[in-house]
Amino acid sequence: MFDTRHALLSVDEMSRADRLTIERGRPGILLMENAGRAVADTVSERFGGGRVAVLCGPGNNGGDAFIAASLLKERGRDVSLFLLGERERLTGDAAEAAHRWNGPVHPLTADAAEGAAVIVDGIFGAGLSRDVNGATAELIRRVNRAGLPVVAIDVPTGLDGDTGQVRGEAFSARVTVTFFRKKPGHVLYPGRTLCGELVVAGIGIEDDVLSEVAPATFENGPAVWGANFPQRRAEDHKYSRGHAIVVSGGPSNTGAARLAARGALRAGAGLVTVVSPPNAVAINAAQLTAIMVKPFAGADSLTKILEDKRKNACLIGPGCGVGPTTRENVLAALLSGAAMVLDADALTSFAEIPRDLFVAIKGYFAGPTVLTPHEGEFRRIFPAIEGGKLARARAAAAESGAVVLLKGPDTVIAAPDGRAIVNTNGGQELATAGSGDVLGGIILGLLAQGAPAFEAAAMAAWLHGEAASYFGIGLVSEDLPEMLPAVYRDLVPALR
Repeated sequence: MFDTRHALLSVDEMSRADRLTIERGRPGILLMENAGRAVADTVSERFGGGRVAVLCGPGNNGGDAFIAASLLKERGRDVSLFLLGERERLTGDAAEAAHRWNGPVHPLTADAAEGAAVIVDGIFGAGLSRDVNGATAELIRRVNRAGLPVVAIDVPTGLDGDTGQVRGEAFSARVTVTFFRKKPGHVLYPGRTLCGELVVAGIGIEDDVLSEVAPATFENGPAVWGANFPQRRAEDHKYSRGHAIVVSGGPSNTGAARLAARGALRAGAGLVTVVSPPNAVAINAAQLTAIMVKPFAGADSLTKILEDKRKNACLIGPGCGVGPTTRENVLAALLSGAAMVLDADALTSFAEIPRDLFVAIKGYFAGPTVLTPHEGEFRRIFPAIEGGKLARARAAAAESGAVVLLKGPDTVIAAPDGRAIVNTNGGQELATAGSGDVLGGIILGLLAQGAPAFEAAAMAAWLHGEAASYFGIGLVSEDLPEMLPAVYRDLVPALR
């Protein structure tokens, strides 16, 4: 199991953590008190003065809001409380929390936020199962248009805690206060934007409940994969650090392969070779120095190259062209046993026959394989898979037998066994041509050094994001590999 401090709990998993805590003897009302206090503290610390409109729903989220309202009133704040539904219909801990509120309870209408300086949103939590509509939806629209600061409890009302998707309408929160652990919806878009600043508060749930909950989703970072990060040893030589192969396209499409190759070399591969169609060798050779160039002419030639088992990792796709030639090259490489990264044209070439690719990936001779589609490529090779990004990546990994890295500002890495990681450090600097080619190369370089495929993909996504952050505005894809040494200088000592 990965470091559970970075677990992302689904709505069901968080409910189970709550339930296990209560079964161990910690009353549910105590958890609610702690949650409400965390919300009240957040409002007090960040938003001084003016009326606070506390919006309560019919469930435990509303109970948290009642507690927060009581505490804010005790602290001298001007508080108005609005409830969706009838107070008499509240049950359990939410009913007890409502009982403790000694002020008026107003019906939650579309104008509930008028005159308020700050909103506490406790209407619906992460487990919302239907679209928000009616007066609640209109209230959300008015608050968002007015730009009023919202402190959301757990998730902004209207946000699906598992997918990060909007159900009808959703508040755009200034701050979201959640409890114990983040949920996938906090880090997947558009949820990540709608949550604003995220505060994770402890409410009395002990970490050891996670041994029973057994989460399978994590937020990316060194704590998740550090134990698998390739370590440099005094006795290392270039062959012990792996020999990565990048397959180039023809003479007018060579740049992507060179970007990937540079990414692999900077990631730490001992040797990197760009294998090129004969008519592209001179073009690649003229622009490469530490990276070697070798001609190949089709699948049989690639098979011959990969018979040298020191060449232990191979990337195919960027700039290779879509069609039967690329398909044949992919299938030949998969038979070599080398670790594989398949991107771009290597994926689209199987759009009509994706099952042929999946059968080859699951074949006896195939090595570990990472697929790195963006959304368009994903839809081409997994046309029947629908749902949220996390669920889709998991389903694709299970279907294909490969690790799937579904790219985007909230890149998701999923393994066939159901484990998944969400990457959260990919900034807008990465929205530049060729950055995905470099990412493929970084994965390749880590695979060449022996990193397991799932961890290699997660490491690469994080390193890619850090490299972009280190460079900042004005980044082009050629800059990414050159920032990796600086990232490594900070990372490697921290892993020891």
